[in-house]
Amino acid sequence: MAKSFKFAFEGIKTEFIKGRNFRIQVSLGLIAVILGIIYKIPTYEWFDLILVIASVLILELINTAIEALVDMVSPEIQEKAKIAKDVSAGAVLVASVAALVVGAFLFIPKIFH
Repeated sequence: MAKSFKFAFEGIKTEFIKGRNFRIQVSLGLIAVILGIIYKIPTYEWFDLILVIASVLILELINTAIEALVDMVSPEIQEKAKIAKDVSAGAVLVASVAALVVGAFLFIPKIFH
């Protein structure tokens, strides 16, 4: 079991080192957590915040895995490979926009109050 955790953390570490978007998303997530601490958001808002941050990061990790797999099995450009990569990137975009909306609903009223 410890080996499984080691592999999982290695994957996250690799994505953090190589994935510019992942680093940006982690940074924005940390900013949101800091805002949550500063504005003392209630427990139910923490659940929302953690869920959207985790969703974006999870989907970015999955997107990277899909892109690596597609590149490995289909090094030449193919329509179906392009669809797989574009759709997985689209999933990250949808989650990111949702996280932005949730963050706006949580923090804009507190910032301007």
